[in-house]
Amino acid sequence: MTTSSKVYFIGIRANGSHNLLDNMEKLVRKAGIEKLPLQDKFVALKIHFGELGNLAYIRPNYVARMVKILTALGAKPFLTDCNTLYSGSRQNAVDHLQTAMVNGFNPLSAGCQVIIGDGLKGLDYREIPIDGKYCPAPKIGSAIVDADILITLTHFKGHEAAGIGGTIKNLGMGCGAVPGKLEMHSASKPVIHSDSCRGCGLCVKHCRHKAISLNKQTKKAVIDHSKCVGCGQCIAICQFQGAYLESYDDSRSLNARIDEYAKAVLKDKPNFHVSFIMDVSPECDCWGHNDAPIVPNLGIAASFDPVALDAACADLVLNAPALKSENMLTDHHPNCKCKQDKFKLLHPDTDWKFGLEYAEEIGIGTRQYELIKLS
Repeated sequence: MTTSSKVYFIGIRANGSHNLLDNMEKLVRKAGIEKLPLQDKFVALKIHFGELGNLAYIRPNYVARMVKILTALGAKPFLTDCNTLYSGSRQNAVDHLQTAMVNGFNPLSAGCQVIIGDGLKGLDYREIPIDGKYCPAPKIGSAIVDADILITLTHFKGHEAAGIGGTIKNLGMGCGAVPGKLEMHSASKPVIHSDSCRGCGLCVKHCRHKAISLNKQTKKAVIDHSKCVGCGQCIAICQFQGAYLESYDDSRSLNARIDEYAKAVLKDKPNFHVSFIMDVSPECDCWGHNDAPIVPNLGIAASFDPVALDAACADLVLNAPALKSENMLTDHHPNCKCKQDKFKLLHPDTDWKFGLEYAEEIGIGTRQYELIKLS
């Protein structure tokens, strides 16, 4: 008999006696956050700081309240995320911190420090052996590995590659260093775009496997794929987008790799998870925009089990009425009804359910949950 996990949920109703921040605090306390061994422990608050131009990420006010709760319980919290594989406003720690500052995540507003998990260029990581089928030793940002406790704050949404962007993705993809993100996204190896390559030699200098050299005639970088291990350091180090991926993996493989990375992140580490089912945008917060939400704002959920939490959040969205205003879902499916798989309709080539199935298979948690609604 499969044991279910408890998922606590609170709606978005508020009045003169309690506001939404109070709702969140009530939720996390009822869900048992105080059971964590918080006294004098470093607590990584893993969030997504939002790409510049995207406004669907979690409001900094919620984060500040969480920091206040943790600090009062004797913890030493810090906000963290790892750098991105793609070119954007969070590709390195300097730009990433500036983006976090602009979007409202800073020591003044949050009440704690902001630390980029995988360092200046995304290369500060530890390999965590898990004997995974796809990723034997995931590359996790060092600051996250060094933390005593991990708490995730996740904006639940659709995702163009994984199907859903929930807690497991926040853990796996979000905590992976840049070479780890490459390992998750693609089974192929980097190539050099000769028109973009400046011949600066930085990739040659920083390649640990001596797989890159400069062509004597063209002065452009060349990758010897017989030596390349696909670590992605050349992509992370290049300032001119000279190194890139030609192809990306399919959704099932991507979700499986994300699951294995999430398993590595959680290995031997107390953890707790909160998911905000608000502004449920059709695509990832990594875009420099956010399209209109596909369902009404529903509420906040919390659990010690990230698999059960994602399953509950997905079911809440699937059972909610689709917004009839213009959005990506109504563009192509104007008659979408409750209980239809909105994520599959949005991104038909993805398989988010497989991600939950595989996560359960490798022992991250269970898809069976008991939803406890608070008022």
